[in-house]
Amino acid sequence: MMNALLSPWTATFSLPPFAEIRDEHFAPAFDAALAEARVNIGQIAANPDAPTFANTIDALELAEALLDRVSGVFYNLAGADANDTREALMRDLAPKLSAFSSEVTNNKSLFSKIETLWQNRATLSLTPEQSRVLELYRQMFVRSGANLDGAEAARLTDVKARLAVLGTQFSQNLLADEREWFMPLTEADLEGLPDFAIAAARAAGAEKGQSGPVVTLSRSIIVPFLQFSPRRALRQKAYEAWVARGANGNANDNRAIAAETLSLREERAKLLGYQSFADFKLEPEMAKTPQAVRGLLMRVWEPARAKALSDATVLEALLHADGITGPLEPWDWRFYSEQRRKAEHDLDEAALKPYLSLNAMLAAQFDCAHRLFGLEFREIDGPFYHPDVRGWEVTRNGAHVAVFLGDYFARGSKRSGAWCSAMRSQKKLGAETRPIVVNVCNFAKGEPCLLSYDDARTLFHEFGHALHQMLSDVTYGFISGTSVARDFVELPSQLYEHWLEVPEVLEKHARHWQTGAPMPADLLQRLLAAGTYDQGFATVEFVASALVDLAFHEGPAPADPMQKQAEVLESLGMPRAIRMRHATPHFAHVFSGDGYSSGYYSYMWSEVMDADAFAAFEETGNPFDPETAKRLETFILSAGGSQPAEDLYTQFRGRMPGVEPLLKGRGLLEPV
Repeated sequence: MMNALLSPWTATFSLPPFAEIRDEHFAPAFDAALAEARVNIGQIAANPDAPTFANTIDALELAEALLDRVSGVFYNLAGADANDTREALMRDLAPKLSAFSSEVTNNKSLFSKIETLWQNRATLSLTPEQSRVLELYRQMFVRSGANLDGAEAARLTDVKARLAVLGTQFSQNLLADEREWFMPLTEADLEGLPDFAIAAARAAGAEKGQSGPVVTLSRSIIVPFLQFSPRRALRQKAYEAWVARGANGNANDNRAIAAETLSLREERAKLLGYQSFADFKLEPEMAKTPQAVRGLLMRVWEPARAKALSDATVLEALLHADGITGPLEPWDWRFYSEQRRKAEHDLDEAALKPYLSLNAMLAAQFDCAHRLFGLEFREIDGPFYHPDVRGWEVTRNGAHVAVFLGDYFARGSKRSGAWCSAMRSQKKLGAETRPIVVNVCNFAKGEPCLLSYDDARTLFHEFGHALHQMLSDVTYGFISGTSVARDFVELPSQLYEHWLEVPEVLEKHARHWQTGAPMPADLLQRLLAAGTYDQGFATVEFVASALVDLAFHEGPAPADPMQKQAEVLESLGMPRAIRMRHATPHFAHVFSGDGYSSGYYSYMWSEVMDADAFAAFEETGNPFDPETAKRLETFILSAGGSQPAEDLYTQFRGRMPGVEPLLKGRGLLEPV
């Protein structure tokens, strides 16, 4: 049987042959790719010639080409369109791929070659990019345990393999909880819901095989329900199910997984000679230390908490005015906040959404990319990996830049949240390789799909990540695109959100989906004026999550993470009507892998820079200033990890920023 994953890809742009790929192809393709990679790496390690950059680093860069190709397809599908077969294979692959990675970094002969190059680097006539790649390869090997021997090396290998298994299980448990729960609604239960929310609930019911509308745990469905439903008991039921994901005492419960994960992370750090996992994890990041992270988060926490408490007083008064005694509860906040927004800003989300159709906002994000970077977007035909997916060829001055795929609608087979990934990354070594970049969101499907303003912000955010991938211009895939410090990677995405707030962008693109009429000027003004509305709530729920993440990792691993979470929140004086944005049992950023472990603060760290970076455009008087856009592309978007993040930002802006622009942007800057 022909395996489409192993055969040459002859489609236009060398896209994967999605229509020919079968689930049964993946396991043998991974076996073949791992076997090929082992042979290639074994030859590099056994090469009797003196190590050179070409026969060691260049060779390593090309050694796993087939594995990269197969993985790029599989893990995109596994996250965006899971099924039982793919989930079983993910569980099988987690320890296998971890073991392979450890084989490579534990290879003493291979590390000896890298160390020889490192010690002799001054004599090798390396380009600046090669010097950076060599530095990062050595860092990766050392941080993976290359200097360990014997029992310690073996134990670290076992720990990493177990962590890979736990991360996969955490993700799959969370998806199962999200997929299995729904709350049927009667026609009477639709009271107060705007048309878009009713349509989304009916579509969700159809997907679940129900005869009527339902509320699911998809953010794009449950948040509007919490905003608009006057039925407090139903809001409470839905909210409590939403925050209980991964903690229901069933087969999907993640609490024991979180505890074991934290324990193993601490052991991993200690084996490598660090005081804590946070010390280990933060060493290569911009923040460097847990103390620096805590300093930033607490600087933001205090004004955010004060604003949230002030807002809670106003919302509780609205609750009491409705004849409800007792305190404001978490399932009340969004409902009364929406009422307050209507009263104070004359802003009704139901009136906004007809002007924010998905197609209109896609046109807006593409138009901004054209004005800033000269990119053109031409929609192309599939087939892609799911019927919902759309594709575009990205060009500049007629030359091919990338293929961009957009997978925007919520479905039961897709994990929650929004993300950007590369099915294929940019590089020049071996041959010029242009990227295939994927944005995945979870918007409620509709005819048409109408976005909230927060949804539109998410769309722009993920497209900022996509630009980081598409505009990458480096030789080595190891430093391509978003292969940068974790607390730098959110800069391009959060920066791109600012262009959604540029009045001329909304004036041009925010048009009524039925009539084509532009958003009324007074509505646009009210929308932009309310830009910092409810930022106390949003900032508190985020910073609380980041501080819990940091507390989990900066000291001894807690035996009971839920107790530790409660202690941290109590010490912070967490407002009672606000919960963490991500409670521990569904904190996928932290527990589905190591990506954001001890690193959820990264969004806030990057926000310090994105507020300052957009100010660079504002200072010119032109949000599309060509010279500033060129510097942004040169030093940020095209550079990947070719230099330390601090150096790249300083070359773009001339200096590093302070926290004040962030506080100002969130409306939290205390009056002088």
